[in-house]
Amino acid sequence: MSEATIALRHGEARAEIALAGAEARQWRVGGHELLWPGDPAIWRQISPILFPVVGWTRDGARVEGHPYPLGLHGFAAAQPFVVDVQNDNHVRLSLTDNDETRGQYPFAFLLAVEYRLGDNHLEIALEVDNSCEAPMPYACGLHPGFRWPFAGGPREGARVEFEKPERPDVPVIAPGGLIAPRRRPIPLNGATLPLSDALFAGDALCFLDIKSRSLRFIEANGAGIAMELGDFAHAALWTRPGAPFLCLEAWTGYSDPEGFAGELADKPGMRVLGPGERARHVARYVFTAPPA
Repeated sequence: MSEATIALRHGEARAEIALAGAEARQWRVGGHELLWPGDPAIWRQISPILFPVVGWTRDGARVEGHPYPLGLHGFAAAQPFVVDVQNDNHVRLSLTDNDETRGQYPFAFLLAVEYRLGDNHLEIALEVDNSCEAPMPYACGLHPGFRWPFAGGPREGARVEFEKPERPDVPVIAPGGLIAPRRRPIPLNGATLPLSDALFAGDALCFLDIKSRSLRFIEANGAGIAMELGDFAHAALWTRPGAPFLCLEAWTGYSDPEGFAGELADKPGMRVLGPGERARHVARYVFTAPPA
């Protein structure tokens, strides 16, 4: 894939966006590098875009009875995007269907990814257009990995604070990345979740139909990265135990339930666009420096 990138700047903030996958490769505010740099030995990606599914499918997708090899998080992260609009602090990149995508997802579409950089925030918008003459099911999401720690504090003592109290358990991730009907407890005390490696031994923490519209990843020194969810219905936290990053993920959909064998359009969490319809989903990540 091409390593061509777009540089954004706003005041002391900087960001770097790759044409490959429309992936954010760097976000820096002042002297703080916030996105993790990626490591093929741990997790090679940095901030992949998820489309046209989020999570895993059970043995691929089915559309009108035909099987399609649609894998984890879809294919957008592996596709080259083109630049539609660019200025100092904003870029819009787009992807349209091609022979490779139609082999996995038999729909004509346009996916646009927009980044807008502010003094202390990075806003990301996903816009989906149905270019075909039939209803088009889709899901999309954001998967940025942030350094842990990200602002000079210790790794220990970090926490996530939700806007509202959430239930203190999450779905069990079944073999194949599927969503089990069983749930496992997490040490969520109202709206505060202490972070530890043990928390992620059972894979990602998926907050489906989350009540909160924002959450904050906070270091022990008080620095924070907030994720403002907009209309994304679901959120997730993920890392590999011991790895120096934490993903703050915003999703419109999620993995197939365990045992699911239905059509892609009937997969829980999928949205359906009519012919010619468009949907836009916007999330914002906001950095707060540690107190002086």
